[in-house]
Amino acid sequence: MITAPIPSNEKERLCALNDLKILDTANEERFDILTQEALERFSVPISTITLIDTDREWFKSVQGMTTKQGPRNISFCGHALMSEVVMIVEDTLLDKRFADNPMVTADPPIRFYAGKSLYHYATKLPVGVFCIKDHKPRAFSIEDMGDFLDIARRAEEEINKK
Repeated sequence: MITAPIPSNEKERLCALNDLKILDTANEERFDILTQEALERFSVPISTITLIDTDREWFKSVQGMTTKQGPRNISFCGHALMSEVVMIVEDTLLDKRFADNPMVTADPPIRFYAGKSLYHYATKLPVGVFCIKDHKPRAFSIEDMGDFLDIARRAEEEINKK
């Protein structure tokens, strides 16, 4: 397993995250609507709007899991945060970053992941990730990509609302 990288501008990125004032806040329907839409559109069991804190990933909205946070170092979203484009892992067992990740070796395993960084508008720094996960490998079409980017864009708009 390759642990999630830490950006060189981590201090500034964390300041941008804290500026949003949504970390550790209550569930909000405006976010839950988006993750629920993703479940339905992509027929996946898990969708999150994840904020990446110092040593954890925290879910502003989560569908399909009962946890509200997880360790950053093993998180898929910690990797996706660093990607300037969408991070797609069609089969996690075939990706050296994740093949022996505890989330992949768990039962049920995460075998597919798609994540898009969410940016703080004022600083243009990544603060979180919109993602979907599946327990089986899957392909991601051009149409899927367009729909995924649309939901991610709306999630980014919502995290930036004051």
